[in-house]
Amino acid sequence: MRQGSSCSEEVCFDLLNQFEHLLESDPLIDEVGFIHPSQFTLLDKESGSVADGSSTSFWNQDHKLGISTDILIQLCKDAKHAFLSAFKEYKCLETASTSAKDISSGIPSCSLESRVMKHSQALLLLSSDFGTAWNARKLILSKQDQPLEAFTEELRLSRLLLSNSPKSEPTWSHRRWIIKMLSRRFSASQEIITKESELVESIGERSKMNYRAWYHRCWLVSYMTTEQVLQELKNSKRWAGLHVADSSCFHYRRRLMLRVLETHNVEGSNAYDKTEAHKIWKEELDWNKELVARYLGREALWLHRRFLSLTWIMHFGRNQSSETGQRMVMNEEIVTFIDKEIHLLESSMTVPDTKFEDFQAQALHAAVYMLWLTKNVPEMWRMLEEKLGTEKIKCILNTVAQERPSSLLHQLDIFAADLEY
Repeated sequence: MRQGSSCSEEVCFDLLNQFEHLLESDPLIDEVGFIHPSQFTLLDKESGSVADGSSTSFWNQDHKLGISTDILIQLCKDAKHAFLSAFKEYKCLETASTSAKDISSGIPSCSLESRVMKHSQALLLLSSDFGTAWNARKLILSKQDQPLEAFTEELRLSRLLLSNSPKSEPTWSHRRWIIKMLSRRFSASQEIITKESELVESIGERSKMNYRAWYHRCWLVSYMTTEQVLQELKNSKRWAGLHVADSSCFHYRRRLMLRVLETHNVEGSNAYDKTEAHKIWKEELDWNKELVARYLGREALWLHRRFLSLTWIMHFGRNQSSETGQRMVMNEEIVTFIDKEIHLLESSMTVPDTKFEDFQAQALHAAVYMLWLTKNVPEMWRMLEEKLGTEKIKCILNTVAQERPSSLLHQLDIFAADLEY
């Protein structure tokens, strides 16, 4: 279904009214996009609707809204003008209301609020990074008499914007503000937090390497219950296993696992809590090892293993009598763990075919991982030398020195000096 007509400056304000009417008449719109006029006929055929072909401004069918690129620039200008005019009038009225003791006449504040919200909605759908429009909405929503429905509607609007601008930082920031307001005034339900997490995952499927979306999901962790954290670990595992090159998802899992440590308070927890946290870490280490062997040369997996290994050693393998600042006691559990890591290093350093870069990348990441681990746990260096021997260690150093930037050479010189000594 197409609506509107070809744009000129004389009729664009009518198109703005039509655009805003479309948004009001179909509150279930869940996707918006900008399309070339030549695509309108194709969309009509795919949807099975009948159109005379005379109008190519808006397309609205099955709660999907398309806006012609021909009218986009002028429509955005007129939406901006309408919003700024309404917002200026609203601020003047608010200033007069706070300075005067008795305001008995004039434009009702609620009417101006409605105009500001309507025009800012249209403007943001055309330009999601327009900060003044977001701030105007915050100003109105901050009033104490706003009902719960106003905030849930705001979540719906920002979700609609993300369908077209999934990496819009102001939109994600606004969602976090809304959730904070819900938490303060209505105690944000766990259902909202769950839906937010699902939203990020669905957007992450369409928008690859979306740091802003995954940052938002990490931020949500602080509002999750222990049960939700454990459920998120379970639910995100499959997605991460299918997107091993996306570091953002693994960063999210690290945030969840740190929350597990915070929740169980491993340092002073009872035996049951520590056993549960230990089990989660062990399963994650085993799963990561499977992914490393299956997907060669994926740096995100090795970076995730850095976190898992060091945190495991510091929280679960360390002798409880050792104090911060003292040398770590290499107990049997740590020794067994390091043996397994050295075995993983040896298997990863094997390059059966130099024609495939994945094998070489795997060897490099394994070498860098082991050197990084020895830097953070110096006690490992002697074990590494005993297990591998001097020649293999020199081979590891050479592998890193040839591929990594010069910033690592100083560290390699230190290791080489230790070997000679």
